[in-house]
Amino acid sequence: MAPVSKEKRMSPLKTILSAGVLTIMSSLNPATAQEANVKLTIVNPKGLYDPAPNGYSHAVIATGGRRIVMVAGQGGEDESGTLSPRFADQVQQAYSNLRRVLEAVGARPEQVAKITTYVAGYDPSLLPVMTEHVQATFGAALPAQTLVPVPRLALDGMLFEVDAVVMLD
Repeated sequence: MAPVSKEKRMSPLKTILSAGVLTIMSSLNPATAQEANVKLTIVNPKGLYDPAPNGYSHAVIATGGRRIVMVAGQGGEDESGTLSPRFADQVQQAYSNLRRVLEAVGARPEQVAKITTYVAGYDPSLLPVMTEHVQATFGAALPAQTLVPVPRLALDGMLFEVDAVVMLD
């Protein structure tokens, strides 16, 4: 009997792992998966300040979802890739871009559980501009949010970026 090459031999661990992956993948088949309704519960504990005037919630509990969408950072570039030099214009465009991505994946703003915003050269005077657009986008369903001041972002002239975690039905 000729020896079997390493490439043709599968270890018992690889066999078990492969079977496990196939089992998981088959359970995710959209044709057989039972859909659930996503419910996001906003939690702003007593003893902490009210974050709503600043456009976020302290925590959001997401239940019922089978699919999670991770939205990459959306900056203030328009369709042609142009960035306005004005911070307020970039924030407005970034939230417009985020809404466009949500629509493309079949999500509504109230399904966004978490956002992270990145601001180059952050100054607290910029907060009202960001809060205005968060509240316009999400209404009362304010997601949990983290603001990260950074020295710069990916593109020259880029001042603002927002990413999101979305729970789909």
